[in-house]
Amino acid sequence: MWSKSGVSETVRKMGNAMRSILAFIPSERCQRFLVGDLKEMPLDRTLDLSSRQLRKLPVAACVFNELVKLYLSDNNLSSLPAEVQSLRNLQLLALDFNCFEELPLAICRLPQLSILYLGNNRLYHLPIELRELRELSTLWLETNCFTIFPKVVCELSNLKTLHLGYNQIRSLPKEFGQLQELRSIWLAGNQLSEFPPVLLEMHSLAVIDVDRNRIRYFPSLSHMQGLKLVIYDHNPCVNAPAVAEGVKRVGRWADSSDDEQEDVSSKAASETTAEVVEIHPEEQHNIQG
Repeated sequence: MWSKSGVSETVRKMGNAMRSILAFIPSERCQRFLVGDLKEMPLDRTLDLSSRQLRKLPVAACVFNELVKLYLSDNNLSSLPAEVQSLRNLQLLALDFNCFEELPLAICRLPQLSILYLGNNRLYHLPIELRELRELSTLWLETNCFTIFPKVVCELSNLKTLHLGYNQIRSLPKEFGQLQELRSIWLAGNQLSEFPPVLLEMHSLAVIDVDRNRIRYFPSLSHMQGLKLVIYDHNPCVNAPAVAEGVKRVGRWADSSDDEQEDVSSKAASETTAEVVEIHPEEQHNIQG
């Protein structure tokens, strides 16, 4: 019987072999092999081209101007054709698990875009043009290369959910307080040395996640009446944040046991996020697992 590591190695070799074969297929034929012929508008106005080893998005996909959802997750994309901006009705765009170092400007010209997944790329800044996405309510930027908070995000007035975990962020700017519609902020796995002061004035926040940072002291959060969940585990803190009655805490000195805390974190995070955002299947797995 094969071991798990043996199976993984076999799968890896098969993937490398497939890439080698595709390298010898002429470009046009290669695209057809990977995605098929894109001739008709999908009935549900959703196009899923995830996990196709794509290095370029077929321009043929951009002719479906009634498209509402476009999934391009888990490919090898580092750019998008300018024709993407013709997708004027697009509401959801998933570009997570790709190779983007810069955000394609064509994305910033999608007037109906409300959900944008950019996690697990190589982004370290965002263009000022991002502020043109007036309908954007959910933005995923986790596991990128940000060392400074991208201030243009503060101009997304309709933003309700922001995932910026697992970068190298050290602080939030005071302009962050402009996001009056924000309901959940996810900052786990960054380099915060103090609880961001600007969050103390954002009374509409329901979820604050600062797990796995460097925070040594937590101010009281008891005045934040909209708060439902605060995750502060894995910080070198000397106290737990004080919260109002009914607010769930996950971290050292919280009221529940470690096992209960894990259950509370998963359940509350899923429930609260579901209130304000359409969950991307891959990211829902990450939250619950």
